[in-house]
Amino acid sequence: MIHKFTRSLIVYLLTVPSLLSQEAIPRGVVTGQVVHGTTREPLIGANVLVVGTTVGAATNETGRFRIDNIPAGIYLVRASMIGFSTAVKTDVVVSPSRPVELLFELTEATIELQEVTVTGQYFQKSPDALLSIHTQSYEEIRRLPGGFEDVLRAVSILPGVAQVDPGRNDLMVRGGAPSENLYIVDNLEVANINHFGTQGSGGGPLSYINLDFVDGTSFSTGGFGVRYGDRLSSVLTIDLREGRKDKLGGKATLSATQFGLSAEGPLQDQGSFLVSARRSYLDFIFKAAGFGFVPEYWDFLGKASYRLGKQDRLTVLGILALDHVKLFNTTEELRYSNSRILASDHTQGVTGISWQHLLGSGTLTVTAGQTSLHFDYRQTDSLLQPIFKNISTEREFSLRSDLVYLLNEGTELSAGLQGRWIGFESDLLLRPFWTNYGQQLSVNARFDTTMSKLAAYLQVAQRFGFLRVILGGRLDYFSLIQTTTTVAPRFSLTYAFSPLTTLSVSAGQYHQAPSSIWLVANPANRLLAFLGVDQYVAGLERFLRHDIKLSLEIYRKTYHSYPASTIRPFLVLANTGAGFGGSEDGFSSFGLDPLVSGGTGRSEGAELFLQKKFSEVPCYGTVSLSYSRTAFTALDGVERPGSFDQRWILNMGGGYILKDTWEFSGKFRVATGRPYTPYNLNGSQDAARYNSERIPTNHSLDLRADRRWVFDTWTVITYIDVQNVYNRKPRSLPRYNERTRRTEENESIGILPSIGISAEF
Repeated sequence: MIHKFTRSLIVYLLTVPSLLSQEAIPRGVVTGQVVHGTTREPLIGANVLVVGTTVGAATNETGRFRIDNIPAGIYLVRASMIGFSTAVKTDVVVSPSRPVELLFELTEATIELQEVTVTGQYFQKSPDALLSIHTQSYEEIRRLPGGFEDVLRAVSILPGVAQVDPGRNDLMVRGGAPSENLYIVDNLEVANINHFGTQGSGGGPLSYINLDFVDGTSFSTGGFGVRYGDRLSSVLTIDLREGRKDKLGGKATLSATQFGLSAEGPLQDQGSFLVSARRSYLDFIFKAAGFGFVPEYWDFLGKASYRLGKQDRLTVLGILALDHVKLFNTTEELRYSNSRILASDHTQGVTGISWQHLLGSGTLTVTAGQTSLHFDYRQTDSLLQPIFKNISTEREFSLRSDLVYLLNEGTELSAGLQGRWIGFESDLLLRPFWTNYGQQLSVNARFDTTMSKLAAYLQVAQRFGFLRVILGGRLDYFSLIQTTTTVAPRFSLTYAFSPLTTLSVSAGQYHQAPSSIWLVANPANRLLAFLGVDQYVAGLERFLRHDIKLSLEIYRKTYHSYPASTIRPFLVLANTGAGFGGSEDGFSSFGLDPLVSGGTGRSEGAELFLQKKFSEVPCYGTVSLSYSRTAFTALDGVERPGSFDQRWILNMGGGYILKDTWEFSGKFRVATGRPYTPYNLNGSQDAARYNSERIPTNHSLDLRADRRWVFDTWTVITYIDVQNVYNRKPRSLPRYNERTRRTEENESIGILPSIGISAEF
C-alpha cells in the first residue's frame, strides 16, 4: 500500500498542475543594478541584455535597470560597459510570480584583444581570492541531486572537500578538520550553520540557512586574503538576497526533510523584507518507523534592507534555530541502542545589523552582531545512568569595520578592525570513563568566564599590466590563552598569459584560536597557543569556451601547534570533530584531555576541476578529481594518516534543461576509504594500530527530475530525487557491539527516494 500511495502521489505532483490553463504565455521582469566591483559605485550607461532575445536596457544614474515583458523561462543576462570586463549571470529564472533582482559587479578590464572572443565572463572571482575559489548561484544549489537544497551539501562536491558520512555536513577541506571552516552570512561570522551542530566544530546533519533567501555562495578552499582569520582551511560566504520591492509575495515548500512558509515584500519606497519559518517532519517518520532516537527542529529567518540615500544602505538580519531530541527507552533493545548515542538539544540565535557607505572611490562597511549558542548534551548507559553531561552557553557580541579603497587605477587598499567579546558558561560532567585505548577520563567542572578576540588587517593589491599582486598581514589577539597574539603574513599573485590562461600562486600563514570547549576541562589547557598552518598553493586556469573552465591546482599545508593529548599520546585534535561523537570516540572532540600545543601535520595534494555553466547550450556540469595525503604526528612522535585522509575523490554531476520546463540531472561520487583503528576481540583498541586500516571505497549515484509550471501570477516546481539509485549502502567506521562481542559493519541508508513541491506567488 505504501508503494502504491507513493506512486500515486508522484503522478499527482507531476500532472495535476497541467489541468490548469496555460493558454497565454506568462511574462516576467528582470531588474537590478550594475556597480563597480571595488568601489561599489553605480555604473551609469551600462548595457544589460537578455541573451537570446532583443530585449535589454541601459542603467540609469543610480546604476539600476529594468527589463519588462520577458516570456517566462530560464535565461542568461549579460552586463557590459566600455573599459570593464563583461559579466554574465546564468540560470536566471524569469516567472510572473516574482521579479528577478540581479547585481552585476564589473571589474576594470586589464586585457583587450579584439580578435579573442572567448573570455571567462561566466565565472566571477572575489577581488582578494585569486585561486581556490568557487561560486554557486541559488539555482545551482537548488537543483543538485541528493543535495536537500542545502548550501553545505552543494559545497561538498567541490574539489578538495571530503565527507565522512553522506548524512552529515562535516566538511574536511584539503585535509583539515571540520572545526577549521569559517562561515559568514551577510558579513556576519557564524560559528556553525547546522542544526544539531557539533560544539567546537562546524559540522551537523543539515543547514538551517533557508536556500530560498540565498542569492549565492562563495567558497574558498585555501589562499584566502587577510580579511578572514581565526580559521585554517576554508571560508564559505553566504549572501542573502533582498526581498521583492513591488508587492507582497510568498512561497510554500514541502521538501525531502521539512516544510515551510515564507513571505517578502516592500518597506515603504526604499526597503524590503524577508521572513520564513520551517519545521522538520523527520520526527514523524522516525516515530512511525519505531526508532528510539527522534530528532525535530524549527528554524526562523528574517532580513530587512533599507536604503538611507544614494550612498548608504542598512540591513538587519535575524536567525533562530531550535533543535530537540527525544529518546524512547521503552524496551531493552532501545535502551541499549540509545546508550550509544550522544543526544543533544541546541538553541542557536544570530542577530546582526550592517551599514554600508559609499565613499566615491571605495566602501566602508560596519557590522555589529550578536550570536548565542546553547548546547545540552547527554548520554546514559543501558541502565539509564548518566555517563556524560555538558550544558554550555556561549554568547558573543561582535563589531567589525571593513574599508576597501581604490587609491588609483591599479592600486586597491583593504583594511579592517574587528572585536569580539564572548561570555562562556559550561557545566561539564564525565563519570570515570575508560577509553577503548585503556586511559581513564573523569571530569567534573564548572566554567564561567569572559574573553575577547581582537583582529586587524591591512592588504594592498597592485596591478602591473597582466600581473596582479596582493600583499597583506593580519594580527589576531585572544585573551584566554598564554600566547595571546599572533601575526599572519600572506601573499598571492596571478599572471594572465592571455584572456584564456592565467597562472596563480599563493603563500601565507593562517592561525586559529583553540575552541572554547577545549579550555574548560583542565586549567592547563589555557596554556595552549594559536593553532597554525603554512599554506602554499599554485594553480593554472584555462577557459576552453566562454562557458567552460578547466583548472589544475596543487597545494601543501604544514600544521604546527595543534592541541595534542598528554594521556592519549597518539591523539591530535585535528583527527576529531566529525560525526555525533560521544563514548564511541572517547569524547575526543570536546578536548577533555590535558592538552599541549605539540601536534604537527602535513597535507598535500592536487585537484583537477572542469566546469560548464548553463548557456546557449542548455546543459551544465562539473567534474572534479582530487588526490591528497594527510598525516599528523602526536606526542608519541609517530606520523600516522589523518582520520579524514581520503586519497582519491571523484565527483561528476550535471544536467539538461528541456524547454525551460523539464530538467534532468545526476551526480556520481566515488571516494576511497578513510582510516580507522580496528577493534580487538574484547572491544579494545591498540594505539600501535591507530588509523592503520581503511574502510572500503564508497560510491553512489543520485538522479533527479524537476518540472516547472508557470501560471499567470504564480509558479510551481515539483521534483523527484533518488539517492543511491543502485542501492549500495555507504560504509562508515565499524562499531563494536558490547552485547554480541563482535565488530559490526556500519552502513548508512541505501536507496532513498524523495519528492518535493514548492509554490511561489
